[in-house]
Amino acid sequence: MYLHIGNGESIRDDRIIGIFDLDTATVSSITKNFISTEEKRKNVEYADTDLPRSFLLYEDRAGKSKIKLSRISTVSLVQRSQSE
Repeated sequence: MYLHIGNGESIRDDRIIGIFDLDTATVSSITKNFISTEEKRKNVEYADTDLPRSFLLYEDRAGKSKIKLSRISTVSLVQRSQSE
């Protein structure tokens, strides 16, 4: 199954490692540093151009960890993943 994450983009649900709220997760300096490091490594992608509300940590087809930022709330993404 696939999880729609906004702007016509989807990620296979078996590749998703975690879904995180951007506001609460980035309170921690560890998470901020992680996202910053991944941005420098070009492992962060935006699902759309709107202000992101959540991020997904997932594995791409090559097994490499990546981050996808989404404007869809964490609650909505989790509900979508459980209903499919």
